[in-house]
Amino acid sequence: MKEVMAFLRTNKVNDTKRALAEAGFPSFTCRRVLGRGRKSVDPLLAHLALESGELPANAQGESLTEHMRLIPKRFFTVVVTDQQAADEVIQTIIRVNQTGSPGDGKIFVIDIPEAYRVRTGDRVL
Repeated sequence: MKEVMAFLRTNKVNDTKRALAEAGFPSFTCRRVLGRGRKSVDPLLAHLALESGELPANAQGESLTEHMRLIPKRFFTVVVTDQQAADEVIQTIIRVNQTGSPGDGKIFVIDIPEAYRVRTGDRVL
């Protein structure tokens, strides 16, 4: 089993949910999270934007404030049975969320060695 974890923009949640369901992955968890990336910010641009009090509500505005605060993101996690399914989930998430701008998100994949169904106590393969 594999767990695909993705940190994504908040405005892409509905598109991501729809695309995952259409691709055959209707079971997932989505949580609100706060975080920041490692991209660098031009201090002069950040100062000017903060001085004017106007930040654009897009990736550019997000990057201007990133060095000072945590950015709201959404954390999706999808557990699938094999690598082929994980690859399909990854490609679906990328297709829906890729804008080419910093802040599009990150995807991580980890192995799940065991899983159990709480209701029955059965091991899930």
